[in-house]
Amino acid sequence: MKKELRPFHDHVTCEVCGRTILKGERTEAYLAPGGERHGVCELCFVRAEHAGWIRESAHGLAPARGPRPPERRQIFGRLRRRGGEAPGDGEELGEPSPAESEAETEQPSHNGDASAPRPSRRRERPQSPRHVRAVPTTAEVKVERALTLFNASSHQRTVAGLARSLGPPWVTAMPDPDAPSTVTVLVAWELSWYLYRVDLGDAAEPVTQLQKGDTLDDIDGELRDFNAALDNDGRVVIGAATG
Repeated sequence: MKKELRPFHDHVTCEVCGRTILKGERTEAYLAPGGERHGVCELCFVRAEHAGWIRESAHGLAPARGPRPPERRQIFGRLRRRGGEAPGDGEELGEPSPAESEAETEQPSHNGDASAPRPSRRRERPQSPRHVRAVPTTAEVKVERALTLFNASSHQRTVAGLARSLGPPWVTAMPDPDAPSTVTVLVAWELSWYLYRVDLGDAAEPVTQLQKGDTLDDIDGELRDFNAALDNDGRVVIGAATG
């Protein structure tokens, strides 16, 4: 029986320079960008690193690039297909998962679909009606109500301020014969006068200044029948002012 003889040292070459590795010479395993493993002699370490090879010991004994998970490959393939790109050679798109298929099916198409729900129109809140007050029927009560509203307005403070400078004014308060809910109030001095309208039915802004002038000659004779004055607090009251 013949005894098989094996060489003590295997024939190993450097995969960079192609030189045969001598016995006892140190080599290093490098990983190419594609993940292939190559043996490199000490003289070619720098050349291998310039070529983009990585030492296997420095790489943690892990392949340079592992295969992507099949599930991610399928998802990216579908995204490229939707964007108009063709999948790469040998890439399997795979079937979408049931949850993805259901989500894609449930997406409504609004292109020309008459059954698509229309956005509901926002109902506008109706404007609140104008607040009105009950209007008295007698002239005396109308005047009393009008003076109460006038004294509660900012116009009363204006008249009271003028009275401190010009003295006590003459005042007329009389219902308007052409407007049953309106009372006319005139406050006059020798050098100026102010004409107001008090709407007894308006609860928001009942008092309005209509006109103002400089001389009493511009006032109608009926309005010059003064029947009211200011009291000590500057409020308009029926009758002469109390001192």
